[in-house]
Amino acid sequence: MTNGALELFTDQPPAAVAAQSAHLHVADLVEILNAAAIDKRLAILALLPIDRAAAIFDEAGLDGPAALITQLSPDLAAKILREISIDRAADIFRQLREHDRARLLKALDPESRAALDHILGFPAHTAAGIMTTEFVSVPSTFTVAQTLDHIRSVERTRETVYAIYVVEPDTRALVQFVSLRRLISGDPEASVLSVAYPRPPVTVRPTTDREDVSKLISKYDLLAVPVVDEQNRVVGIVTVDDVIDAIVAESTEDVQKFGGVEALNAPYMTIGFRQMLYKRAGWLCALFLSEMLTASAMQHFEGELEKAVVLTLFIPLIMSSGGNSGSQATSLLIRAIALGEVQLRDWWRVALREIPTGLALGSILGAIGVVRIATWQGLKIYDYGEHWILVALTVGATLIGIVTFGSLAGSMLPFALKRLGFDPASASAPFVATLVDVTGLVIYFSVALMILRGTLL
Repeated sequence: MTNGALELFTDQPPAAVAAQSAHLHVADLVEILNAAAIDKRLAILALLPIDRAAAIFDEAGLDGPAALITQLSPDLAAKILREISIDRAADIFRQLREHDRARLLKALDPESRAALDHILGFPAHTAAGIMTTEFVSVPSTFTVAQTLDHIRSVERTRETVYAIYVVEPDTRALVQFVSLRRLISGDPEASVLSVAYPRPPVTVRPTTDREDVSKLISKYDLLAVPVVDEQNRVVGIVTVDDVIDAIVAESTEDVQKFGGVEALNAPYMTIGFRQMLYKRAGWLCALFLSEMLTASAMQHFEGELEKAVVLTLFIPLIMSSGGNSGSQATSLLIRAIALGEVQLRDWWRVALREIPTGLALGSILGAIGVVRIATWQGLKIYDYGEHWILVALTVGATLIGIVTFGSLAGSMLPFALKRLGFDPASASAPFVATLVDVTGLVIYFSVALMILRGTLL
């Protein structure tokens, strides 16, 4: 929907929007609702057919669905929750306050309530936390024709019918899976197992991390993966759209952590002032306290600074170069770990790659720094004193050291955090920059003492 069309619908009264809803894509309706004031959003939803309102709540792009569902009339909220997919309902219930969750659960039918309780019993980042219990399964005794008839009878109540799971009639243990495509092309009188894939089905356990689930779906090019219990019974399935939503959520959290912000659990525009302070203040305070070490390092070298004031000119240059190299390495390694390209055991191989890389990058920056000082001195733009060559060598050598250290530290931090059980994304760029700032000063003045001793120092 174009911005002009969005503005046109946004300006229309709720009744007009509801009247034209049948001609709009659900994603466009979500966009209209997101742009409207809360009173208008509630009025539009109250006027829509239940199936259309439920389709809106099924969209991951709807802003603040939990807050919205609690402000609808109890009867309408219950009807919508009964219509939406069970995994989407679980996402909404996780965002509800305890008393709202209890109130809305009572309004659901026993079957839906039991399914929700089961899913909510698992963490949101697990396979069971994002699975749906609305899948198609048939006993292994069914024929192809019986299976197709079963799909026709349950299609409206299932999230997907493209993957059919064949189970033992008595134990309900998973035997095989059949794609709808192979089923349609099979002999109607033949056993459903005759069109099943010959290879064992790919499965996950309820506690499997959602990132691992997404890797399996990508690796085997699946539309859905079954979640099985200890008896190999299918308790739910994770569909590819669930995985996409999970990947978006994970990526959003990682990006926010890169910037030194605790991951937000709601869209930016819906976060309240107090919650925004809570999410950001902790990181800022931690980084500020860490930066105090930089002041301590400078105080330690106060005497050297008084003797060679010219050294202070290059402190920002050197600190930022080390922080930038560390941030580069951290970003590359966090992504590589997330994609499974490197494992914890590969830390020494990464170190062996980053050390020469850091030396080369540092040499490039060091050469640029030396040329810059020499050029400014030669053109008399700035006078660095009679020992300007030694000052240039100090800056060049320091850049080699600090960039190498930054690359090594930035690449090793994600491994260290992963080993300690933390999210590698917590090794955010600000955290790495703070670490390299402190060590950069120590490296800078240590190199200066070695090169400038007996002259400026």
